[in-house]
Amino acid sequence: MDHVAQNDQALTRSSLYGTAAESTYAGITSFSRRRYSRDLQGVDVVVSGVPFDTATSNRPGARFGPRGIRNASVQSAWERHWPWEFDPFDHLAVIDYGDCAFDYGTPQATPEVIEAHAEHILSAGCAMLTLGGDHFITYPLLKAHARKHGPLSLIHFDAHSDTWADDDNQRIDHGTMFYHAAQQGLVDPSRSVQIGLRTTNDDDQGFAILDARQVHQRGCAAIVESIRQRVGNNPVYLTFDIDCLDPAYAPGTGTPVCGGLTTVQALEIIGGLRGINLVGMDVVEVAPAYDHADITSLAAATLAMEMLCLYAARHKL
Repeated sequence: MDHVAQNDQALTRSSLYGTAAESTYAGITSFSRRRYSRDLQGVDVVVSGVPFDTATSNRPGARFGPRGIRNASVQSAWERHWPWEFDPFDHLAVIDYGDCAFDYGTPQATPEVIEAHAEHILSAGCAMLTLGGDHFITYPLLKAHARKHGPLSLIHFDAHSDTWADDDNQRIDHGTMFYHAAQQGLVDPSRSVQIGLRTTNDDDQGFAILDARQVHQRGCAAIVESIRQRVGNNPVYLTFDIDCLDPAYAPGTGTPVCGGLTTVQALEIIGGLRGINLVGMDVVEVAPAYDHADITSLAAATLAMEMLCLYAARHKL
């Protein structure tokens, strides 16, 4: 037999580049069939998971998000990501680093562990695409990214502002991260924007807000232009809480809110941001146990691929 099918590319692929077909229903499920590796030499982007969900205020389960997103990602890993005209894996050396390891029994120590995980990867000259986990994980990730890039522009997709005050700085809570990020200068609210919000918090901490109703009424092109004007060429950290999507498109999450974005709207907005100075990115709050037919995990994997295309378009093309 002349032809031998490729399989288990998460372990067997010889190159960090390129896309090759493999049965979508079989094999080891790294993110988009990238090689599992802890070797950071020559790597452009590290995909890693942070399976942490003890900062949730409603339904738990986002600790299974990284696994769910990886599993869903293989459904489209056999071809170039549509509708982009290039394959990001032809230009980016991407590995799946596996998950950040922490002790669930010492939750107060977890933020420092996540920050050190990111610090190690960023210090090697790699960018990060992180799979959550609840949204709290973005806070220690921002600390590490701001240390490298300076104050960041935050592009934040969410149903919630996550800027609820915590003056004592004691809470490990997925609703307080961007309050702290603004107060500590990790992000510049005057150059940052939150998209898709549809819950009430009168303290916006100076962030521009393009709520869900604005997205529906103004259209994606206008939202893209507003985001571009806000962030300019500042280093951007893009964080996508999957509950930004309406529960019809993302039922598998801990705090669903009706009236959200469609998957098409989210993809159109992110794709329209081509050229922004993207330096870090994450997709969080996927809780597969509440999902149906992997809808939420598939949406998250597709959004993550869109982010990789954004990164390649700015830094490699």
